[in-house]
Amino acid sequence: MASKYSADTQRVAVKAAQAQSLVRAIMGAKGCPDDIAEEVAAHLINSDWSGVESHGVWRILPYAGYYDSGYLKPNVRPELKQNAQGAWIVDGHGGIGIPAMSMATQDVVERAKAGGMAAIALQNVGHTGRLGAFAEEAAKQGCLIIIIGGGGRKNWRLVAPYGGRKALMSTNPYSIGIPGGDRGPVVVDFATSAAAAGWVYGAKVAGAHLPEGVLIDKQGAPTTDPQDYFDGGAILTAGGAKGYALSVAAEMIAEALLGPATTECNWLMLAMDCSLYREPTQMQSIAEEILDEFRNCPPAAGFDRVEIPGEREADARKRNQGKPIYLPLATWKHIIKLADESGVPY
Repeated sequence: MASKYSADTQRVAVKAAQAQSLVRAIMGAKGCPDDIAEEVAAHLINSDWSGVESHGVWRILPYAGYYDSGYLKPNVRPELKQNAQGAWIVDGHGGIGIPAMSMATQDVVERAKAGGMAAIALQNVGHTGRLGAFAEEAAKQGCLIIIIGGGGRKNWRLVAPYGGRKALMSTNPYSIGIPGGDRGPVVVDFATSAAAAGWVYGAKVAGAHLPEGVLIDKQGAPTTDPQDYFDGGAILTAGGAKGYALSVAAEMIAEALLGPATTECNWLMLAMDCSLYREPTQMQSIAEEILDEFRNCPPAAGFDRVEIPGEREADARKRNQGKPIYLPLATWKHIIKLADESGVPY
């Protein structure tokens, strides 16, 4: 697992079935319908198996807090509808965003396959999980998909604009999925910040430090201690001015275009049936030629090999599926405590 936490973080092996059952039961104890609780639990386990710990099982801790505070509504379902102009929207009604993102992906892919191209927005949704999972699913069905999120800056001031030292923006993520070569889709999934907020919040829970270049303290000085962020610091943008530019574009799309964001962020999905331009087997053959050349590039010092976006996660799932997940010990203790408080046996 490629973790951003400090290497000395003490970990414990937890059976995936046990962790999934706990997440499902805690969600149920907070009032979520069984099917939504199961979908969220499976998604979090899948993220850990994919090596994306920032979006894994530890997330049940903030989710439970959101339900307790009323920030998230437990007993709602996403709704697919059209606005007055005929544009398609998934309204999450203030609930967890994972089932809403799944609904939107299914709809936009179906309409793209039927008509060539399609768009859909998501509004009134909570945390939407690991975006790459949804982009990968769309790409497996022969679509190019682009997912852009933002607009949560008023409630989620996490990231300092490039050249600034005050947190004013959200992490404004992007994901792109496209059919790839012989090893499956190419999936790009990144926050426009130097690290997803989940790494920072998760590091605090785990008692871990983060790499250099991720955080600044309230004076603008570099730090690796997540507590400095919570004491008035900020996350930096990814790639300096480039990450900042992408974040600004996401704000324009998610708030200026889609309207004020409620709950967490607004989202826009664009999908295109790739067969509009290239027959699928021909596209796969050419994609594999491109990707294989990249994979076979001699690695630079400090690297074992050149990787293709999305293949690390897919390979990790193949290795890890069915195996235990290795959670920071402090995080697991927090989850057990939450289970006790929720009346959930473990």
